[in-house]
Amino acid sequence: MVEKKKTTTSRQYVPLFGKENYRWMIIGIVIMALGIILMIGGKSNDPNVFNPKEVYSFTRITIAPILILAGLALEIFAIFKKSKQ
Repeated sequence: MVEKKKTTTSRQYVPLFGKENYRWMIIGIVIMALGIILMIGGKSNDPNVFNPKEVYSFTRITIAPILILAGLALEIFAIFKKSKQ
């Protein structure tokens, strides 16, 4: 009979991201959530009345999409950032 040798290779666990990467990811998620909340806005008192000042406000049309795109850019930065280890 031929005995099989058991080879044990000890692999050390290396995390994919560091603490700083996760910190940047959380900041990016918070910024995107803020953009979505700003885009949602408030509700109208009367659903039968269309108020273009509420729907097409500067906050909903300009600031909220910029925040969402900034959050996505921050997420990409957090993924590609090299840890110092």
